[in-house]
Amino acid sequence: MIPLVITILAAYFAVMVGIGLYCRKNSTDVNGFVLGGRSVGPWLTAFAFGTSYFSAVIFVGYAGQFGWLFGMASTWAGLGNAFIGSLLAWNILGRRTRIMTQHLDAKTMPDYFGKRFESTGLKIVASLIVFVFLIPYTASLYNGLSSLFGLVFNIPYWVVILVMAILTGFYVIFGGYMATAINDFIQGIIMLFGIVAVILAVLSQNGGLLAASQKLSAVPAPGWTGGAFSSFFGPDPVFLFFVVMLTSLGTWGLPQMVGKFYAIKSENQIHKGTIISTVFAIIVAGGCYFLGGFGRLYADKIAYSASGKPLFDTIVPAMLSTLSPIIIAVVIVLVLSASMSTLSSLVLTSSSTFTLDVIKPASKKEMDEKKQVLIMRIFIVFFIIVSAIIAVFKDANPGVTFIAQMMGVSWGGLAGAFLAPYLYGLYWKGVTKGATIACFIWGTGLAITQFVISMAGVNVAAWGPFFGLMFKTSIHSGAFAMVGGLIIVPLVSLITPKMKKENVDSMFSCYDKVSTVKTTTSLPDEAN
Repeated sequence: MIPLVITILAAYFAVMVGIGLYCRKNSTDVNGFVLGGRSVGPWLTAFAFGTSYFSAVIFVGYAGQFGWLFGMASTWAGLGNAFIGSLLAWNILGRRTRIMTQHLDAKTMPDYFGKRFESTGLKIVASLIVFVFLIPYTASLYNGLSSLFGLVFNIPYWVVILVMAILTGFYVIFGGYMATAINDFIQGIIMLFGIVAVILAVLSQNGGLLAASQKLSAVPAPGWTGGAFSSFFGPDPVFLFFVVMLTSLGTWGLPQMVGKFYAIKSENQIHKGTIISTVFAIIVAGGCYFLGGFGRLYADKIAYSASGKPLFDTIVPAMLSTLSPIIIAVVIVLVLSASMSTLSSLVLTSSSTFTLDVIKPASKKEMDEKKQVLIMRIFIVFFIIVSAIIAVFKDANPGVTFIAQMMGVSWGGLAGAFLAPYLYGLYWKGVTKGATIACFIWGTGLAITQFVISMAGVNVAAWGPFFGLMFKTSIHSGAFAMVGGLIIVPLVSLITPKMKKENVDSMFSCYDKVSTVKTTTSLPDEAN
């Protein structure tokens, strides 16, 4: 099996590197390096959106964790990702983002905040939030790779991280966004075929869908006589709702996701991209969570902590360990593809944001296009190195829990801070700078509070039913952060100073389309 896997990986790596070199000509200026010249078609954009959305965190971590907790009902998380995180996101954000960001000449989300609300300080604060919360999220992408590669190779975990980091860095540094988008397309195809193959193999191993469902229905759960993990909403529908909200609505406020709309070629390409992205999410996300739903059938093969709790990252690898060598080879390439695509998107977002929104404004000397691209490339190397070091350190020191906790609150902190002001800012002229600041404080405040609570082991149940639910897990606090922001922004906007009407009208003029209709002169009335 090892020669087969090595051959597949070698071919895959060669293609990635070749694309990076091929796309060098499209990455000579800032617009080309960060946005691909705003000329990326619907297929590449849709696949870039989907592969940035679904990484090894989803396939190995979340699929195993939520499949174990909810059974087959975890599929709702995948469907939520498809219809809320993809379909609605494209329909509600896609067109207006593409038009408004080009009109404002905004290349990053913090740049959009700065120009939409006419505040350099707001742009810098948004950049720092991206910097602080994206790095631990980037490090989490390596999770699960160790156990999967352990099925085939007897090599140290740091070697896997090093190879992935170097190859991802290579094609992003040389080819920029265009290389990332093309590679995402190839990686997306691998993910589509891979997840279908794995689901069919796992179900076949358990006697088919009906037999596997019957086995799952016999697994006991507290308060159930049977059938909990094969029921429609699973044993904990309230928690399932929070999971769907965070993993689906959260994409609306993540800079690496929304940034895909900046680069799409034209407005009429958005409809095609919407359909492609939604179908991709149904298959990949729906398939991942559906597969994870059968994790309890492998309870005797997974690893457990000293306290007897299952180690969620070992559930999916345990399911795969008994499959054929070719399926395992496909899965390794699938998970590597998912991780590399998301990693490339995150480091490109982090480096471009920090360069364009912090370094450039702070520079006393004028920075030309080539120098800005060079600095972005340097920061890509920096972010990849930092994330890899964090991942290796976390693996070598499992007792150090603060890294894992920080990773858990990253998504909620970013989405809680950015989602509401970004969404309202595209549609409503009345959003104010003060409301945006309030939402930044709210989202990051809840995330930091959750981090402290988790690290200190505080019993939040004693805080009452509301706060006990809000800070029960990072999933809960993240969902509260997003929904709370949607309420805070309009309320604060009503009581804080408004922006100049003529400036806002000028920003929103990009949505106005003037049509001239040619008519023939009508016959005069008899009365005239």
